[in-house]
This record gives sequence, structure tokens and C-alpha cells, in this order.
Amino acid sequence: MSVPFLLEIGTEEIPDWMIVPALNNLQDMFQGLLDQQSLGGRVASTDATPRRLVLRAEGLVERQADTEELVLGPPKSAGQGAATGFAKKMGTTPDLLASETTAKGEYFSFRKRTQGQSTAAILARELPALILKIQWPKTMYWNGKGSERFIRPVRWLVALFGDSVVPFEIGGVHSGSATVGHRLLGKPSILVTIRDFDEQLRTNGVIVSAGERRRKIETEVAALLNGKGLRAKPDPDLLHTLAYITEFPTAILGGFDSQYLELPREVLITVMRHHQKYFSVEDANGNLAPHFIAVMNTNADPDGLVRHGNERVLISRFNDARFFWQQDQKKKLEDRLPDLKNVTFQAKVGSYFEKTQRVADLVKKLGGSAHAQRAALLSKCDLTTDMVKEFTDLQGIVGGLYAKVQNEPTQVWQAIYDHYKPLSMEGDIPSTAEGRLVSLADKWDTLVSCFAVGMMPTGSKDPFALRRAAQGVVRIVVEGRVQFDFPGIGEDLAEFMRDRTEYYFRDVRGFAYDEARACMAAGWQDLIDLDARLKRVQAIRPTPDFEPIAASFKRIKNILKQANYADGEAYREELLEAGPEKDLHAEMRRSTGHPLESRIGPLRPKVDLFFDKVLVNAPDPAIRRNRLALLHCLLQEFSTIADFSEIVTETKEPKN
Repeated sequence: MSVPFLLEIGTEEIPDWMIVPALNNLQDMFQGLLDQQSLGGRVASTDATPRRLVLRAEGLVERQADTEELVLGPPKSAGQGAATGFAKKMGTTPDLLASETTAKGEYFSFRKRTQGQSTAAILARELPALILKIQWPKTMYWNGKGSERFIRPVRWLVALFGDSVVPFEIGGVHSGSATVGHRLLGKPSILVTIRDFDEQLRTNGVIVSAGERRRKIETEVAALLNGKGLRAKPDPDLLHTLAYITEFPTAILGGFDSQYLELPREVLITVMRHHQKYFSVEDANGNLAPHFIAVMNTNADPDGLVRHGNERVLISRFNDARFFWQQDQKKKLEDRLPDLKNVTFQAKVGSYFEKTQRVADLVKKLGGSAHAQRAALLSKCDLTTDMVKEFTDLQGIVGGLYAKVQNEPTQVWQAIYDHYKPLSMEGDIPSTAEGRLVSLADKWDTLVSCFAVGMMPTGSKDPFALRRAAQGVVRIVVEGRVQFDFPGIGEDLAEFMRDRTEYYFRDVRGFAYDEARACMAAGWQDLIDLDARLKRVQAIRPTPDFEPIAASFKRIKNILKQANYADGEAYREELLEAGPEKDLHAEMRRSTGHPLESRIGPLRPKVDLFFDKVLVNAPDPAIRRNRLALLHCLLQEFSTIADFSEIVTETKEPKN
């Protein structure tokens, strides 16, 4: 008989961005527990609100199956004393031991039978440690130093195996069948079963499913704007955040005086999104409208008190932004450049003034125009403005906007505006050539500077976002077609960039892992060339000749390795024998310089016939070395494209 299981961990509010990784970790650990303990079943679902993590599993057995294991003891030649000791260890007597004949001789043995435990008992024993092992960026004590640690204090626990409670305790909180409803809309204690868990919580103001909360927000936002000629600015990340900071989300429409639309839309949107978690609203033409949508964590606002409160807070934030905008304009960006001497980039590396000088120098070395060099020089000046000090998400953007109103050329202000891009793997790279150079130089300087003082990312720790910087470098070079030779690269940084390059082409661009490794083995620092070679290899891979020729190249590499041939001496044509050997040589000469896709088809039968008819390890040392030289030449020609020995093939490689 299979039995379902339900676990709910009730806490104080968990930060929204930590919830999904924790759920994934909980699911993996619990499934591992089921598998390791042979409890059957699988994790059916996980879900969460800010105050609870929920896991459901199904198909668990009521108890483990009994097991029988053959245990070998000491050899029989060891005598009766050894047998007595082994029997005692097995919990039996010497007369009940058996013997087992192996290739090494005859041994005492015993069939050890273990009675399976009840699943409920195993869960009760294992769950406390499992829950406390959930990985969080940081944890806290809530019962005093030295007690249990969790992301937030644990307030209640529900653990149901079928209709029974799985008894355990964490930090003085005992598991049971009572959950807790919404802080405002529900009861403080609600008895539940696995069957009515969701329904009981919904009755008490909690929508357990994050997906359902997300759909509720989307539906209500659309309904609020229906027929008004307005739409909410799409924002998947904000929608995700709102779904995980509420248990019963309800959307409300608010407004503000249109005079604030005189401020740049970037400023208004940042204030609404990052500081208030509001959706901004646009008209049919994509212009910002004097409205916003807030999502409250309750079911209604009949008197408009919540709406009015949100409007008052927003107006206050807009007034701050307008004040900063006006004050900052009293000092030009270029006049702020000396102020960067007082802004530390990193204590071991120096100030942002020094960083700016390095970035501008690198832009010049990369052939950047005068506009690109000026943009690099002014790119960090907005870090000294009141606007960026208050709204840090606007760095770069504010610099670009200030440069624009201060009549800097379009190429300059646009490059400053874009130079933090791409902000994510999905985000756009800078839109102009100048912007791409400034962004590339800025990110590369960050990487080189941090690696020079030993500040490499370790594990999940990456305080200077060096992985994102490296990924940005790769994307700008490849997608922006920027020639870049990785200046000043050291061994550690080279390995780091190689790893990020492989990740980009494999996981972002979708090339097969062996294609990426094969092409990168032939050289990876010219990323534009690497991109082209990968496309060529990917295009010809489905052809019938590709895998056999790849297997042949792998065979050639192994032959050369076994022969310790590495000097690459030139082969002598007069030593080539008529027939398959000269035919292979003729095809090599005929196709040299031709595109890869046109070479493989004609070359494959020549290589196959060569290996079928020609003895590479000829008795004559001169002939043998000449054939090795011929194969080495063939391998080298194709190794400029890829190391085809890295390609995983289904074609079996013949023995040499």
C-alpha cells in the first residue's frame, strides 16, 4: 500500500529571492532520503509563500522491505577463534555460520537478515536534520547562541504520513497537524489533513500555489486597466517577486500628478519598481502614464486607504527624485571626475578615478574613437551624484541622462547610458559601437584588477560579480563582433575565461558540449573565430561522413601518441607508396584551403582505404616515420578548426 506525505515548515517571512533555490534544495534532499532508505515514492510538488515551505510526496511504502545480505568473514584457515569473533560481530553463534568458496579460498560467511523499519519512524528520525540542512545564503539563531540555525525562526511544523502525524521537534517546535492562516485573514491554528490542506488554507486567506498567486495578479492587473487604453509595463521579475512576498495578492490601481512625468521615465520606473514594487503603466503609444499598480497582501481595500497610502509614499519618493535631479544638474559630469578619487572601487585595487583612467586607456588601445574615450572617462562620474546614491540601480543610466542634458554628443551619452549592459544573460548588449567598447573595457578592467589581487570567485561567493562581468565580455565580443585579444591575461584568469566561454557556447548558444570542447581545444581566445568554427562543425555534424572521419582523427592522434611522434617533421613525397597512400596525399593537396564542409566527404574514403590497406608501423624505420609525418600533417590541417578527437562518436575506433 502506498502512502502520501505532506511537510510544511512555517516561519517568519523569508526573503522572496531565497525561496525557489531553497525549495529545489529541499526537494533534492527529500528525494535522496526516499531513495537511500528504499522508501519508494517521489516528490510530487513543492511550493511556498513567504511564511511557509511546502513539500508533497506520494507513493511511499509503509515500511522498508526486509533485506538479506551475504557477509564474508575471515578465511576458514584462520581457525575457530576468528570464527567466534566473526559470529559475535554478526550477532550469532559459530555453529550457525556457513562457508563460501571464492577465487581466494574458503571463507566463513553469514546471511545477515535485517528487518525493515517503518517509514514513519525513519522520517521522524531524519527530518529534523534534513530541514536544518536546507541551504540559505545566511542563517540565524532564534533560541539563543548555539541553538538551531535557519533562515528565519521556525514557528510551526506540519508533517503528515497518510492520516498520521510524523513526530519530531526543531528548536522547541513540535510537528503536528495544525497550520497557521494568513496574518490578517486567517485563524492562528487550523487542523488539516493531506486531502484538505490547500482548501483549509485558502479559506484562511492563503493561496499555497505561487503559480496561482502569479495568475491572480496578472488577471487582476489586466482587469484594472481593461477599457482604459492602458497596459502594465511587462516585468516578469517583479511579478515573480510579488508572488513570493504575498500569501493572498490583490492588485489595486493608483495614480499621481502628471507633472512628475517631466522626470525621465527611467527615474520614475526605478522609483516605482525597485523601491515600491509597483508596476508602471503605459498608454497605447508606450508612453508612461500617471498611474501605477500596487499589489497588497490582503483581499480588499474598500475605503481606498491602502491606495491612498501608496500614493502618498510614491509622491514623496518622486519629490526626492526631482530634488536630486535638479541639484545634480548644478555640477557637470566632467567636473565630478576628481571626486572619484574619494570613491573606492576596491581597497586593494584603488579608487574609481584610477579605474576610469585604466578603462579610458584600454578603450584607446582597442581603437575606440574620441567619443568612446570621453564616454569611458565620464562613465563613473554619476557615482558621486545624489540620484545614484539614493537610487543605486540607476548608475550608468543617470550618467547617460545627465550627459545628454549637458549636451554631450549622442555617441558619448548613449555609451555611458549602456555601459553596464548586459545586466543578465538574457539582457541586451550595448546598442552602439562606443557603448560596447566602454562596457567591454570596464568589465575587463574589473576582471584583471580583481584577479591580480587574488579576488577570484569561490563557490557561490562572487562579491564583485566577476562571473557576470566575464559573461558580459564574452557576449559583447561575440555578439557585438568586437576584436579583442584578452590583454594582460594571467593563468587563473585565462582558465576562468575559458570556463565562461565554454558555458556561453554550450548552455546559452546551445552547441553540444563535445563540439565546444573540440573547437576550443583548437584555440579559444579569438572568440569571433571560435564562433565561426563552431557553426561550421555544428552544420556538418549531421552529415554521414562526419562521425567516421572524426573517429579516424581520434585514431590518428592515438597512433601518433603511441609512437611518441611529436616533432612534426615534413614528410617526403618520394617515400609515399602508390595506391591508397598516394591517393590520400593527393586528396590532402587538392582540398587544402577549401571549406571544411567540402573536404570531409571526398577525404573520408581516402582515409578509410589508407587504414585498411596501409601498414603505418612499417618495418622500414624511414617508411614508418614518413607515414607518421603524413598523418601528423593531416591532423594539423584540421586541428586549426577543432580537435576532432574530442567529438563523441558512435563509430567504433579500430585497433591500431
